[in-house]
Amino acid sequence: MALYAKAADILEKAEQKQGAVKTLVYDSKFANVKQLFALVCETQKYSSVLAELIEATKLLKQTKVKMTQAKVLVYDLLIGQGLKCGGPWKVMMMKHRARLEAALARMKIKRKVTRNKDLLPSGVRAAEDGVRLPRYVRVNTLKTTVDDAVDYFKRDGFAYLGQANRPDDLELKAKSFVRDLHLPDLLVFAPKTEFHEHFLYKAGHIVLQDKASCLPAFLLDPASGGHVVDACAAPGNKTSHLAAIMKNKGKLFAFDLDAKRLSTMSTLLLRAGVRCHQLANRDFLTVDTADPEYKDVEYVLLDPSCSGSGMVCLGKDSSPPDQEKEQRRLANLAAFQLRCLNHALRFPRLQRLVYSTCSVHAEENEKVVAACLQQNPGFRLVHLLPQWKERGLEPFTQCLRASPTKTLTHGFFVALLERHSGAVSTAPPSQEETVIMPSLEVTSVTPSEEAEEKPAAVPPEAQRNSDSEEEEMMEEEEAEMKMEVKTLQVEGQVKTGDGAPGTKKKRKKKKKKKKKKKTTTSTPAKVE
Repeated sequence: MALYAKAADILEKAEQKQGAVKTLVYDSKFANVKQLFALVCETQKYSSVLAELIEATKLLKQTKVKMTQAKVLVYDLLIGQGLKCGGPWKVMMMKHRARLEAALARMKIKRKVTRNKDLLPSGVRAAEDGVRLPRYVRVNTLKTTVDDAVDYFKRDGFAYLGQANRPDDLELKAKSFVRDLHLPDLLVFAPKTEFHEHFLYKAGHIVLQDKASCLPAFLLDPASGGHVVDACAAPGNKTSHLAAIMKNKGKLFAFDLDAKRLSTMSTLLLRAGVRCHQLANRDFLTVDTADPEYKDVEYVLLDPSCSGSGMVCLGKDSSPPDQEKEQRRLANLAAFQLRCLNHALRFPRLQRLVYSTCSVHAEENEKVVAACLQQNPGFRLVHLLPQWKERGLEPFTQCLRASPTKTLTHGFFVALLERHSGAVSTAPPSQEETVIMPSLEVTSVTPSEEAEEKPAAVPPEAQRNSDSEEEEMMEEEEAEMKMEVKTLQVEGQVKTGDGAPGTKKKRKKKKKKKKKKKTTTSTPAKVE
């Protein structure tokens, strides 16, 4: 019963655009997040069909349940794997089962179909029958090598087909895999290949990460020993990729405003063996780029909150969006993204910056880059991966785009900005400065709007996470990772968000404080 109550609550919030399904599932703290996520996604997919069945049988009037509760219950009763609850809800649904099954049969006859799947709206059905993305596995070179990982998978029964030479080589059959043609530390398996319980995944030797999500760190290519900023870092797959490229040397400053996601990120980085990072739970826009702590920062990865419109697995709503509301939302996101981009370019020694989104909208991609280059003439675009099929929209063909049909990945956008030789950094803007984006047709920011553009107030549905772009979208199981922390903490390597040492050192500090207290209480304080 708890499963259906929680699923109904999340479905209602998702329908009211209060957040992305994945974010809502994570925040629910439900014990079995995979089961909950699957139920919500499938119910959402069949939403229009379920609503029609519920209205045809007048179920709401006879049961007094809410629509979202009825949807999740009817889905599992008729389409899913059967009700998994007991008590009054099961009794109620079994009472109406015959009428619901009859209504479903009549619907199929009316539409001249035999399968439940054929009742789906055409757009959803097309996505169901469309391109299935490969399973991408990034080898964590902080803990192993690509060759060792290949040997392990071969011993595990997988057939290794060598290096891919063209995109068609990535269309694989079960139990076979190749090395990616663009990214040297990426292995490619058949769609839906399961690795959640695999030893290499649990030990942090591999990371389940979509190929497009691997591009930003790979293209930024920070030097070993360099100083790097990951501006909007959680949940941390890109951060761990940066650390691997840096060979765990140098400093990796990672910022994120969401404390819960940052906590999960800390565990993920621990499992990946990352040691060069310094986490901070703060709004990146409040970071003082002139602080001496960041004087040697030469690389920035900026992957800000976006619409998430490129994410294949987020299940697009079949109902047509309110165009005016959607354009307003994109304009607010674009203004926020430009603010982040302008702010990131103010690090005094910055040389290279990667800007990426998992959006397909030009408003969040090429137009943001265009406005940024207008306002920052000391930077220019770098032409990326000439052999990559899908390019940025004209005239920004130096940038990369990705899509399920052309690159067999989620929808993505990547741009690399590089400082001109001889160009110097500009001074930070005053607080009164407004954000001007003429090419985006966004008006100057008023004080009330300014709050909306900061990370804390980005529309909840836009707070997607492009680091977990796996097909199931639940690769980072928070509960499982928390259990792993307990075993890993014995090594004394756990660091808090501000880079403090592990629990053993904390105990020593507490003991020292107690001793100090004893000595101070024994000597009277001076009265001045």
